[in-house]
Order: sequence, then C-alpha cells, then structure tokens
Amino acid sequence: MTTIIRDITLHRRVNVTLPEDTLALLDRVAKKGDRSAFLDKAVHYYVKKVGTYNLKCELKKGAIARADRDLAIAKEWFPLVAKVWPEW
Repeated sequence: MTTIIRDITLHRRVNVTLPEDTLALLDRVAKKGDRSAFLDKAVHYYVKKVGTYNLKCELKKGAIARADRDLAIAKEWFPLVAKVWPEW
C-alpha cells in the first residue's frame, strides 16, 4: 500500500542582513519567534503584487501598440454588427 503525503513544506535556514530601520519595522509587527512566517507572507505578497503590476504594464503596452489595428477592425465590423443588432 502506498501512502501519499501532501502539503509538506520544507524550510531552510538562511541569514539575511537588514538595515536597522527595517529590522525595527519588522519587530513592530512580528514577535521574534514569528519573523520567519511574517517574512514568508511578505515576500509572497510582494512578488504577487509586482507580478500583477508587471502584467498590467505589459497588457497596456500591447493594447497601445495594437490600438490602430484594433480600431480598424472595429470600424470594419461595426456596420455588420449594427445590421444584426440594430439596438446595439
């Protein structure tokens, strides 16, 4: 019989050097025993936010780059759509 173990998170000890003011902020929001959990959540949150921001920037650049093409397609199709859905 095979047993499957799920949700195992491996932890590794690392040394991190932080400026005094950053450490003071960390001490204000996390007790000394909770620093690792706090930093784990903070890093995941930050990476998600930066990733989302970068994706939005790329989508905006792409939309701007294709704006003329998309407008031409919309102008070409608008009369056909108006015939099918006159109230649109």
